[in-house]
Amino acid sequence: MSYLIISFSHKNIDIKMREKLAFGSIEDKDRFIRVILENEYTQEVVLLSTCNRVEIITRSSNIKVSAKNIIEKLASYSGVDFDILYERADIYDNDGAVHHLFSVASALDSLVIGETQIVGQLKDSFRFSQSKNYCSTNITRVMHYAFKCAANVRNATSLGTGSVSVASTAVAKAKDIIKNTKGVKALVIGAGEMSELTIKHLISSGFDVVLTSRDIKKAQNLAGSFEVHVSVEPYSELRNLLGKIPVMITATSAPYPIVTKENAPSSSIDRYWFDIAVPRDIDEDISLSGLRIYSVDDLQDIVNENMSLRAEQAKTAYGIVSRMSVEFFEWLKSLEIEPVVKHLYVKGETIIDKKLKNAIKKGYIRADDEENIRKLCQTVITEYLHNPSKRLKDISKNMECDIVVGAVQNMFGLSNDSARSSKYKCEHLIKN
Repeated sequence: MSYLIISFSHKNIDIKMREKLAFGSIEDKDRFIRVILENEYTQEVVLLSTCNRVEIITRSSNIKVSAKNIIEKLASYSGVDFDILYERADIYDNDGAVHHLFSVASALDSLVIGETQIVGQLKDSFRFSQSKNYCSTNITRVMHYAFKCAANVRNATSLGTGSVSVASTAVAKAKDIIKNTKGVKALVIGAGEMSELTIKHLISSGFDVVLTSRDIKKAQNLAGSFEVHVSVEPYSELRNLLGKIPVMITATSAPYPIVTKENAPSSSIDRYWFDIAVPRDIDEDISLSGLRIYSVDDLQDIVNENMSLRAEQAKTAYGIVSRMSVEFFEWLKSLEIEPVVKHLYVKGETIIDKKLKNAIKKGYIRADDEENIRKLCQTVITEYLHNPSKRLKDISKNMECDIVVGAVQNMFGLSNDSARSSKYKCEHLIKN
Protein backbone atom coordinates (compact mmCIF):
# COMPACT_ATOMS: atom_id res chain seq x y z
CA MET A 1 0.00 0.00 0.00
CA SER A 2 1.22 3.47 -0.88
CA TYR A 3 0.07 6.98 -0.07
CA LEU A 4 -1.69 8.63 -3.01
CA ILE A 5 -2.78 12.25 -3.45
CA ILE A 6 -4.76 13.69 -6.38
CA SER A 7 -4.33 17.46 -6.32
CA PHE A 8 -6.14 20.30 -8.11
CA SER A 9 -5.27 23.85 -7.12
CA HIS A 10 -4.62 27.39 -8.36
CA LYS A 11 -1.39 25.95 -9.77
CA ASN A 12 -2.97 23.65 -12.36
CA ILE A 13 -6.57 24.86 -12.93
CA ASP A 14 -8.29 28.26 -13.13
CA ILE A 15 -11.11 29.52 -10.94
CA LYS A 16 -13.84 28.41 -13.38
CA MET A 17 -12.74 24.81 -13.06
CA ARG A 18 -12.15 25.10 -9.29
CA GLU A 19 -15.78 26.20 -8.96
CA LYS A 20 -16.94 23.01 -10.66
CA LEU A 21 -14.71 20.80 -8.51
CA ALA A 22 -15.63 22.46 -5.20
CA PHE A 23 -17.64 20.45 -2.67
CA GLY A 24 -20.22 22.85 -1.38
CA SER A 25 -21.80 20.65 1.27
CA ILE A 26 -20.91 17.95 3.77
CA GLU A 27 -23.39 15.65 2.02
CA ASP A 28 -21.60 16.03 -1.34
CA LYS A 29 -18.26 15.30 0.32
CA ASP A 30 -19.67 12.27 2.13
CA ARG A 31 -21.18 10.77 -1.02
CA PHE A 32 -18.00 11.31 -3.01
CA ILE A 33 -15.75 9.64 -0.44
CA ARG A 34 -18.07 6.63 -0.23
CA VAL A 35 -17.99 6.27 -4.02
CA ILE A 36 -14.18 6.38 -4.02
CA LEU A 37 -13.95 3.71 -1.33
CA GLU A 38 -16.00 1.31 -3.44
CA ASN A 39 -12.84 0.68 -5.47
CA GLU A 40 -11.02 -2.40 -4.16
CA TYR A 41 -7.57 -0.80 -4.52
CA THR A 42 -8.39 2.39 -2.60
CA GLN A 43 -8.39 2.56 1.19
CA GLU A 44 -8.69 5.43 3.68
CA VAL A 45 -9.74 8.81 2.25
CA VAL A 46 -9.50 12.41 3.39
CA LEU A 47 -11.04 15.02 1.10
CA LEU A 48 -9.87 18.63 1.41
CA SER A 49 -11.92 21.21 -0.51
CA THR A 50 -11.17 24.94 -0.16
CA CYS A 51 -11.49 28.04 -2.31
CA ASN A 52 -8.16 27.31 -3.95
CA ARG A 53 -7.80 23.53 -3.98
CA VAL A 54 -9.23 20.03 -3.93
CA GLU A 55 -6.95 17.40 -2.43
CA ILE A 56 -7.91 13.72 -2.32
CA ILE A 57 -5.62 12.00 0.17
CA THR A 58 -5.76 8.22 0.23
CA ARG A 59 -3.96 4.87 0.36
CA SER A 60 -3.77 2.57 -2.63
CA SER A 61 -2.47 -0.88 -3.54
CA ASN A 62 -2.53 0.10 -7.23
CA ILE A 63 -1.71 3.76 -7.85
CA LYS A 64 -2.66 3.86 -11.55
CA VAL A 65 -6.01 2.16 -11.08
CA SER A 66 -6.92 4.22 -8.00
CA ALA A 67 -5.88 7.52 -9.61
CA LYS A 68 -7.87 6.81 -12.77
CA ASN A 69 -10.92 5.75 -10.76
CA ILE A 70 -10.80 8.84 -8.53
CA ILE A 71 -10.51 11.21 -11.50
CA GLU A 72 -13.36 9.38 -13.28
CA LYS A 73 -15.57 9.87 -10.22
CA LEU A 74 -14.48 13.51 -9.98
CA ALA A 75 -15.32 14.04 -13.66
CA SER A 76 -18.77 12.56 -13.07
CA TYR A 77 -19.33 14.78 -10.04
CA SER A 78 -18.11 18.03 -11.61
CA GLY A 79 -19.20 17.60 -15.22
CA VAL A 80 -15.64 18.32 -16.38
CA ASP A 81 -14.30 16.01 -19.10
CA PHE A 82 -12.15 13.15 -17.75
CA ASP A 83 -9.30 13.75 -20.21
CA ILE A 84 -9.04 17.40 -19.16
CA LEU A 85 -8.97 16.50 -15.47
CA TYR A 86 -6.48 13.68 -15.98
CA GLU A 87 -4.16 15.97 -17.94
CA ARG A 88 -4.35 18.77 -15.36
CA ALA A 89 -4.21 16.63 -12.21
CA ASP A 90 -1.09 16.54 -10.06
CA ILE A 91 -0.75 12.92 -8.96
CA TYR A 92 1.61 12.17 -6.07
CA ASP A 93 2.46 8.75 -4.67
CA ASN A 94 4.27 7.66 -1.52
CA ASP A 95 7.36 9.90 -0.94
CA GLY A 96 5.98 12.57 -3.28
CA ALA A 97 2.54 12.37 -1.68
CA VAL A 98 3.94 12.83 1.83
CA HIS A 99 6.15 15.76 0.75
CA HIS A 100 3.17 17.40 -1.00
CA LEU A 101 0.88 16.91 2.02
CA PHE A 102 3.46 18.42 4.37
CA SER A 103 3.87 21.38 1.98
CA VAL A 104 0.10 21.92 1.85
CA ALA A 105 -0.26 21.71 5.65
CA SER A 106 2.61 24.18 6.06
CA ALA A 107 0.94 26.65 3.64
CA LEU A 108 3.83 26.44 1.19
CA ASP A 109 1.56 25.34 -1.65
CA SER A 110 -1.07 28.03 -0.99
CA LEU A 111 -1.92 30.96 -3.25
CA VAL A 112 -0.72 33.16 -0.40
CA ILE A 113 2.41 31.57 1.04
CA GLY A 114 2.14 31.21 4.80
CA GLU A 115 -1.64 31.69 5.05
CA THR A 116 -2.92 30.43 8.35
CA GLN A 117 -6.29 28.89 7.39
CA ILE A 118 -5.13 25.81 5.51
CA VAL A 119 -3.95 23.72 8.47
CA GLY A 120 -7.29 24.27 10.21
CA GLN A 121 -9.15 23.29 7.05
CA LEU A 122 -7.02 20.16 6.75
CA LYS A 123 -7.73 19.25 10.39
CA ASP A 124 -11.46 19.70 9.82
CA SER A 125 -11.33 17.43 6.77
CA PHE A 126 -9.39 14.83 8.73
CA ARG A 127 -11.84 14.99 11.64
CA PHE A 128 -14.72 14.43 9.23
CA SER A 129 -13.13 11.29 7.75
CA GLN A 130 -12.31 10.01 11.22
CA SER A 131 -15.89 10.53 12.40
CA LYS A 132 -17.16 8.52 9.42
CA ASN A 133 -14.45 5.82 9.71
CA TYR A 134 -13.16 6.74 6.26
CA CYS A 135 -9.58 6.67 7.53
CA SER A 136 -7.65 4.73 10.13
CA THR A 137 -4.08 4.11 11.28
CA ASN A 138 -2.05 4.91 8.16
CA ILE A 139 -3.77 8.17 7.28
CA THR A 140 -3.78 9.16 10.96
CA ARG A 141 -0.02 8.68 11.10
CA VAL A 142 0.71 10.81 8.05
CA MET A 143 -1.73 13.51 9.19
CA HIS A 144 -0.07 13.54 12.62
CA TYR A 145 3.25 14.23 10.96
CA ALA A 146 1.77 16.81 8.59
CA PHE A 147 0.42 18.83 11.53
CA LYS A 148 3.72 18.39 13.36
CA CYS A 149 5.55 19.67 10.26
CA ALA A 150 3.21 22.67 9.97
CA ALA A 151 3.86 23.54 13.62
CA ASN A 152 7.64 23.30 13.11
CA VAL A 153 7.47 25.56 10.04
CA ARG A 154 5.33 28.07 11.92
CA ASN A 155 7.77 28.13 14.87
CA ALA A 156 10.95 28.25 12.77
CA THR A 157 9.90 30.95 10.27
CA SER A 158 7.91 34.18 10.08
CA LEU A 159 5.68 32.92 7.26
CA GLY A 160 2.63 33.08 9.49
CA THR A 161 2.95 36.83 10.09
CA GLY A 162 1.82 39.76 7.98
CA SER A 163 -0.58 39.58 5.03
CA VAL A 164 -1.00 35.83 4.78
CA SER A 165 -4.51 34.98 3.61
CA VAL A 166 -6.73 35.55 0.61
CA ALA A 167 -8.84 37.84 2.80
CA SER A 168 -5.86 39.91 3.93
CA THR A 169 -4.57 40.06 0.36
CA ALA A 170 -7.93 41.39 -0.88
CA VAL A 171 -7.94 44.03 1.86
CA ALA A 172 -4.33 44.95 1.06
CA LYS A 173 -5.32 45.46 -2.58
CA ALA A 174 -8.32 47.59 -1.56
CA LYS A 175 -6.12 49.72 0.70
CA ASP A 176 -3.58 50.16 -2.08
CA ILE A 177 -6.35 51.42 -4.40
CA ILE A 178 -8.13 53.71 -1.91
CA LYS A 179 -4.94 55.06 -0.28
CA ASN A 180 -6.58 57.05 2.54
CA THR A 181 -9.10 54.65 4.09
CA LYS A 182 -10.27 56.87 6.94
CA GLY A 183 -14.05 57.20 6.78
CA VAL A 184 -14.29 54.93 3.72
CA LYS A 185 -16.98 52.26 4.01
CA ALA A 186 -16.35 48.65 3.04
CA LEU A 187 -19.21 46.16 2.67
CA VAL A 188 -18.70 42.53 3.69
CA ILE A 189 -21.22 39.93 2.51
CA GLY A 190 -21.41 36.76 4.58
CA ALA A 191 -21.01 35.94 8.27
CA GLY A 192 -18.71 32.92 8.17
CA GLU A 193 -15.06 32.37 9.11
CA MET A 194 -13.68 34.08 6.00
CA SER A 195 -15.90 37.12 6.57
CA GLU A 196 -14.69 37.36 10.16
CA LEU A 197 -11.10 37.35 8.96
CA THR A 198 -11.92 39.95 6.29
CA ILE A 199 -13.52 42.28 8.84
CA LYS A 200 -10.46 42.02 11.11
CA HIS A 201 -8.17 43.14 8.29
CA LEU A 202 -10.55 45.90 7.13
CA ILE A 203 -10.70 47.33 10.66
CA SER A 204 -6.91 47.23 11.04
CA SER A 205 -6.62 48.99 7.65
CA GLY A 206 -8.87 51.85 8.76
CA PHE A 207 -12.09 51.05 6.87
CA ASP A 208 -15.59 51.54 8.31
CA VAL A 209 -17.15 48.09 8.00
CA VAL A 210 -20.73 47.36 6.98
CA LEU A 211 -21.85 43.73 7.25
CA THR A 212 -24.80 41.99 5.62
CA SER A 213 -25.88 38.37 5.46
CA ARG A 214 -28.96 36.27 4.77
CA ASP A 215 -28.62 35.14 8.38
CA ILE A 216 -29.09 38.50 10.12
CA LYS A 217 -28.75 37.04 13.64
CA LYS A 218 -25.43 35.43 12.75
CA ALA A 219 -24.28 38.73 11.24
CA GLN A 220 -25.25 40.62 14.41
CA ASN A 221 -23.38 38.13 16.59
CA LEU A 222 -20.29 38.44 14.39
CA ALA A 223 -20.45 42.25 14.42
CA GLY A 224 -20.78 42.25 18.21
CA SER A 225 -17.58 40.23 18.60
CA PHE A 226 -15.39 43.18 17.53
CA GLU A 227 -14.23 45.97 19.84
CA VAL A 228 -14.99 48.63 17.21
CA HIS A 229 -18.42 49.29 15.74
CA VAL A 230 -19.44 47.17 12.73
CA SER A 231 -22.73 48.20 11.11
CA VAL A 232 -25.19 45.44 10.23
CA GLU A 233 -27.66 45.96 7.40
CA PRO A 234 -30.52 43.67 6.32
CA TYR A 235 -29.82 41.51 3.28
CA SER A 236 -32.86 43.03 1.57
CA GLU A 237 -30.82 46.26 1.28
CA LEU A 238 -28.04 44.56 -0.71
CA ARG A 239 -28.77 46.36 -4.01
CA ASN A 240 -28.81 49.75 -2.29
CA LEU A 241 -25.58 48.96 -0.40
CA LEU A 242 -23.82 47.84 -3.57
CA GLY A 243 -24.68 51.14 -5.24
CA LYS A 244 -23.30 53.48 -2.59
CA ILE A 245 -20.36 51.67 -0.89
CA PRO A 246 -17.02 51.88 -2.79
CA VAL A 247 -15.43 48.66 -1.51
CA MET A 248 -17.16 45.29 -1.25
CA ILE A 249 -15.70 41.91 -0.28
CA THR A 250 -17.87 38.82 -0.49
CA ALA A 251 -17.06 35.39 0.91
CA THR A 252 -20.21 33.31 1.24
CA SER A 253 -20.65 29.57 0.77
CA ALA A 254 -23.48 29.99 -1.73
CA PRO A 255 -23.37 27.44 -4.58
CA TYR A 256 -24.33 30.10 -7.12
CA PRO A 257 -23.68 33.86 -7.70
CA ILE A 258 -25.50 36.11 -5.23
CA VAL A 259 -24.52 39.34 -7.01
CA THR A 260 -26.02 39.23 -10.50
CA LYS A 261 -26.96 41.61 -13.33
CA GLU A 262 -30.40 41.92 -11.75
CA ASN A 263 -29.23 43.21 -8.36
CA ALA A 264 -25.99 44.96 -9.38
CA PRO A 265 -26.87 48.67 -9.72
CA SER A 266 -25.12 51.38 -11.68
CA SER A 267 -23.44 54.09 -9.63
CA SER A 268 -21.81 57.49 -9.96
CA ILE A 269 -18.89 56.44 -7.75
CA ASP A 270 -15.91 54.21 -8.50
CA ARG A 271 -16.39 50.77 -6.91
CA TYR A 272 -14.09 47.87 -6.21
CA TRP A 273 -15.57 44.44 -5.58
CA PHE A 274 -13.51 41.52 -4.30
CA ASP A 275 -14.91 38.02 -4.73
CA ILE A 276 -12.93 35.61 -2.53
CA ALA A 277 -15.52 32.85 -2.64
CA VAL A 278 -15.30 29.62 -4.64
CA PRO A 279 -17.74 29.08 -6.30
CA ARG A 280 -17.78 32.81 -7.06
CA ASP A 281 -20.38 35.07 -5.47
CA ILE A 282 -20.29 37.63 -8.28
CA ASP A 283 -21.63 36.84 -11.77
CA GLU A 284 -18.67 37.02 -14.14
CA ASP A 285 -20.85 38.68 -16.83
CA ILE A 286 -21.40 41.87 -14.78
CA SER A 287 -19.84 44.88 -16.50
CA LEU A 288 -20.64 48.38 -15.22
CA SER A 289 -18.97 51.75 -15.65
CA GLY A 290 -16.62 52.60 -12.79
CA LEU A 291 -16.71 49.04 -11.42
CA ARG A 292 -13.67 46.79 -11.09
CA ILE A 293 -14.18 43.17 -9.99
CA TYR A 294 -11.36 41.06 -8.53
CA SER A 295 -11.50 37.29 -8.04
CA VAL A 296 -8.94 35.31 -6.05
CA ASP A 297 -6.93 34.72 -9.22
CA ASP A 298 -6.73 38.50 -9.86
CA LEU A 299 -4.79 39.02 -6.64
CA GLN A 300 -1.73 37.29 -8.10
CA ASP A 301 0.36 40.48 -8.24
CA ILE A 302 0.20 40.85 -4.46
CA VAL A 303 0.78 37.14 -4.07
CA ASN A 304 3.93 37.35 -6.22
CA GLU A 305 5.21 40.26 -4.14
CA ASN A 306 4.39 38.30 -1.01
CA MET A 307 6.37 35.34 -2.32
CA SER A 308 9.45 37.38 -3.21
CA LEU A 309 9.53 38.93 0.25
CA ARG A 310 9.15 35.52 1.86
CA ALA A 311 11.50 33.62 -0.43
CA GLU A 312 14.22 33.10 2.18
CA GLN A 313 11.70 32.02 4.81
CA ALA A 314 10.07 29.68 2.31
CA LYS A 315 13.47 28.13 1.58
CA THR A 316 13.90 27.37 5.27
CA ALA A 317 10.37 25.98 5.43
CA TYR A 318 10.91 23.67 2.45
CA GLY A 319 14.04 22.37 4.16
CA ILE A 320 11.91 21.46 7.20
CA VAL A 321 9.34 19.76 4.95
CA SER A 322 12.03 17.70 3.21
CA ARG A 323 13.68 16.63 6.47
CA MET A 324 10.40 15.69 8.08
CA SER A 325 9.28 13.72 5.00
CA VAL A 326 12.38 11.54 5.37
CA GLU A 327 11.90 11.41 9.13
CA PHE A 328 8.30 10.26 8.69
CA PHE A 329 9.26 7.16 6.73
CA GLU A 330 12.06 6.41 9.20
CA TRP A 331 9.48 6.66 11.97
CA LEU A 332 7.16 4.26 10.14
CA LYS A 333 9.98 1.74 9.86
CA SER A 334 10.76 2.11 13.56
CA LEU A 335 7.13 1.31 14.34
CA GLU A 336 7.59 -1.98 12.50
CA ILE A 337 10.82 -2.78 14.35
CA GLU A 338 9.75 -1.97 17.91
CA PRO A 339 7.10 -4.72 18.23
CA VAL A 340 9.58 -7.24 16.82
CA VAL A 341 12.22 -6.26 19.40
CA LYS A 342 9.61 -6.35 22.15
CA HIS A 343 8.49 -9.82 21.10
CA LEU A 344 12.08 -11.08 21.19
CA TYR A 345 12.26 -10.15 24.89
CA VAL A 346 8.75 -11.51 25.56
CA LYS A 347 9.70 -14.79 23.91
CA GLY A 348 12.84 -14.93 26.07
CA GLU A 349 10.72 -14.38 29.21
CA THR A 350 8.35 -17.14 28.13
CA ILE A 351 11.23 -19.59 27.68
CA ILE A 352 12.72 -18.64 31.07
CA ASP A 353 9.39 -19.18 32.78
CA LYS A 354 8.83 -22.53 31.06
CA LYS A 355 12.33 -23.87 31.84
CA LEU A 356 12.21 -22.70 35.46
CA LYS A 357 8.94 -24.47 36.12
CA ASN A 358 10.24 -27.62 34.46
CA ALA A 359 13.50 -27.50 36.45
CA ILE A 360 11.61 -27.09 39.75
CA LYS A 361 9.24 -29.89 38.84
CA LYS A 362 12.12 -32.28 38.12
CA GLY A 363 14.00 -31.24 41.24
CA TYR A 364 16.95 -29.66 39.44
CA ILE A 365 16.57 -26.45 41.46
CA ARG A 366 14.81 -25.48 44.69
CA ALA A 367 11.62 -23.39 44.54
CA ASP A 368 13.25 -20.95 46.99
CA ASP A 369 15.92 -20.15 44.38
CA GLU A 370 13.44 -19.46 41.56
CA GLU A 371 13.49 -15.66 41.75
CA ASN A 372 17.28 -15.40 41.91
CA ILE A 373 17.72 -17.74 38.97
CA ARG A 374 15.00 -15.88 37.05
CA LYS A 375 16.86 -12.58 37.54
CA LEU A 376 20.10 -14.19 36.35
CA CYS A 377 18.39 -15.58 33.24
CA GLN A 378 16.78 -12.22 32.50
CA THR A 379 20.18 -10.53 32.74
CA VAL A 380 21.63 -13.07 30.30
CA ILE A 381 18.73 -12.56 27.83
CA THR A 382 18.95 -8.77 28.07
CA GLU A 383 22.70 -8.74 27.44
CA TYR A 384 22.40 -11.32 24.67
CA LEU A 385 19.67 -9.37 22.82
CA HIS A 386 21.13 -5.90 23.39
CA ASN A 387 23.28 -5.73 20.24
CA PRO A 388 20.76 -7.48 17.93
CA SER A 389 18.04 -5.10 19.17
CA LYS A 390 20.24 -2.06 18.58
CA ARG A 391 21.14 -3.33 15.09
CA LEU A 392 17.46 -3.91 14.27
CA LYS A 393 16.59 -0.34 15.26
CA ASP A 394 19.45 0.98 13.11
CA ILE A 395 18.27 -1.14 10.17
CA SER A 396 14.84 0.56 10.40
CA LYS A 397 16.42 3.50 8.55
CA ASN A 398 17.55 1.33 5.62
CA MET A 399 15.75 0.09 2.53
CA GLU A 400 16.26 -3.57 3.49
CA CYS A 401 14.21 -3.16 6.68
CA ASP A 402 11.23 -5.20 5.46
CA ILE A 403 13.44 -8.10 4.41
CA VAL A 404 15.32 -8.15 7.72
CA VAL A 405 12.12 -7.91 9.79
CA GLY A 406 10.62 -10.80 7.86
CA ALA A 407 13.77 -12.88 8.34
CA VAL A 408 13.84 -12.21 12.10
CA GLN A 409 10.15 -13.08 12.42
CA ASN A 410 10.69 -16.39 10.63
CA MET A 411 13.94 -17.18 12.49
CA PHE A 412 12.41 -16.67 15.94
CA GLY A 413 8.91 -17.89 15.09
CA LEU A 414 7.28 -14.50 15.66
CA SER A 415 3.83 -13.74 14.33
CA ASN A 416 3.52 -11.22 11.48
CA ASP A 417 0.87 -9.52 13.58
CA SER A 418 3.56 -8.60 16.09
CA ALA A 419 4.74 -5.81 13.84
CA ARG A 420 1.34 -4.30 13.52
CA SER A 421 0.62 -1.36 15.75
CA SER A 422 -2.71 -0.49 17.26
CA LYS A 423 -4.70 2.46 15.94
CA TYR A 424 -2.54 5.56 16.17
CA LYS A 425 -4.01 8.66 17.77
CA CYS A 426 -2.89 12.00 16.40
CA GLU A 427 -1.76 14.27 19.24
CA HIS A 428 -1.83 17.32 16.96
CA LEU A 429 -5.54 17.03 16.25
CA ILE A 430 -6.75 19.89 18.41
CA LYS A 431 -9.19 22.72 17.83
CA ASN A 432 -7.68 25.84 16.32
